[in-house]
Amino acid sequence: MTSRFTIAVHALGMLACEGARCPGKGLTSEEIARSANTNPVVVRRVFADLRRAGLVETRRGAGGGVVLARQASQITLRSVWEALEEQEQLFTGHPAGPNPRCPVGLALAGYLHDLYGQAQEQLKRSLGNVTLAKLQRDIDGRVAHSSTRTG
Repeated sequence: MTSRFTIAVHALGMLACEGARCPGKGLTSEEIARSANTNPVVVRRVFADLRRAGLVETRRGAGGGVVLARQASQITLRSVWEALEEQEQLFTGHPAGPNPRCPVGLALAGYLHDLYGQAQEQLKRSLGNVTLAKLQRDIDGRVAHSSTRTG
């Protein structure tokens, strides 16, 4: 999994939180980049993939910027992962493959392939159980908890 997924979840979490406080107000890639401590170009590239997947849209004018294209309760982290990472290998095997004459190496490669496939399916199921609405509630709770400890 690449850092693009982390940046996307960060950005979508911000959009979900902002949308809950101020419906319809967008955030700019610059605002999100400052929070994620990355370059706005990185955020814009992530948003391009999320827009193609129908997860965000861009609005122009006052209060414009990027907004969620659907309700936060209708977007799962699995859909984010699929928009950004599904073509990426979660796990990689031998770069050149094992020696074709080594029965242990061949058996191990097959074993790892099956194991990695199972792990990827479990990850997708787990990500499918988390919506942006749940993420937003959890973030708000953590922010409130940390505010009471520091204030």
